[in-house]
Amino acid sequence: MELYAAMQVIWWLLLGVLLIGLAVMVGMDMGVGTILRYVGRSDVERRVALNVIGPHWEGNQVWFVLGGGAVFAAFPLIYATAFSGFYVVMLLLLWSMIMRPLGFEYRSKLDAPAWRNLWDWALFVSGFVPMLVFGAAFGNLFQGVPFHFDWTLTSFYTGSFLWLLNPFAILCGLLAVSMSVFMGSVTVMNGAEGTIYDRARTLAIGSAVVAAVLFAIGGFWVSGMQGYTIAHAPGAGVAQTPLQQGVERVAGAWLDNFHADGRLWLLPALGFAGLLLGMLSASLRRSHLAWWLGALAWIGVIGTAGAALFPFLLPSSSEPSQSLTVWNSSSSRLTLTWMLGFTLVFVPLVVWYTSWAFYVMRGKVTADDVVNDEHSY
Repeated sequence: MELYAAMQVIWWLLLGVLLIGLAVMVGMDMGVGTILRYVGRSDVERRVALNVIGPHWEGNQVWFVLGGGAVFAAFPLIYATAFSGFYVVMLLLLWSMIMRPLGFEYRSKLDAPAWRNLWDWALFVSGFVPMLVFGAAFGNLFQGVPFHFDWTLTSFYTGSFLWLLNPFAILCGLLAVSMSVFMGSVTVMNGAEGTIYDRARTLAIGSAVVAAVLFAIGGFWVSGMQGYTIAHAPGAGVAQTPLQQGVERVAGAWLDNFHADGRLWLLPALGFAGLLLGMLSASLRRSHLAWWLGALAWIGVIGTAGAALFPFLLPSSSEPSQSLTVWNSSSSRLTLTWMLGFTLVFVPLVVWYTSWAFYVMRGKVTADDVVNDEHSY
């Protein structure tokens, strides 16, 4: 494979790695926020749940920075088109996520039930909404996004905010939420005891079943959906724009890559295995194993979506031939090469310090810990 094409594929894979890291680590924190009012029935119980992820939630936000930075530098045309077209969605995501640090930091400032109840709801919204948007974004990719370019490569988005919340996108959003709830539940199991542990265990089992069912429904839905296929284009590794290709929509085309290489079916199998074995592990009170199986499930689910879409990154429903792919939306070879060097240094550092933080902060959080520690949430 020509070097430029190889770099483009490598960065497509790295983007997938960053999205998986975001889903696992940030999704875990957001899952705890989503389930906070269920696993914690009193103020002290909710404080226990918050302090389980208290040492980690800020550090996990680095995956947002890495993901956004990777798209900006490796696939700038994707960044420009998506952020301008999805402006309302981006603002919704931004405002909901601004509520997260406020919820963590302000909740314990006043010992008033109404005040703390307000921030509990804020943490719920800031956990549920971003994961719903995250999954819905994947759902809209399969259906295509209504945008097109003029001859200067200025993008024009012709859809509406309500169009983004179509049935398939909502299904994908609920799949992401249910997987986030699973990760949040087993995380609470890892760090809590007693009734909080038992409630989290019930949620972990139920959310894994829901996620597996939604993943199966989504798979059957995609199999009958009109997919995208490249009819003609300059080819991989050739400098090009989305105005130089022809794309057709064909029923069932999203499964073409799986039919071409049967090994790709291992990805959805990994998704189902991670969810079902994670459910079994949670029921057997093996919460740490369940957490890792949940991470494998995210790899399977996001990997399945990426394998089905490849080489498309942002298909266009209004002008299919102007869809953005790995080949026509990436940066130069020099940019991708320099970025790869930095990534090979900094991503392992992120993984190392994250692992170190979890190791140092391991153990259970008790009610006495949060009541007697003035620095706890």
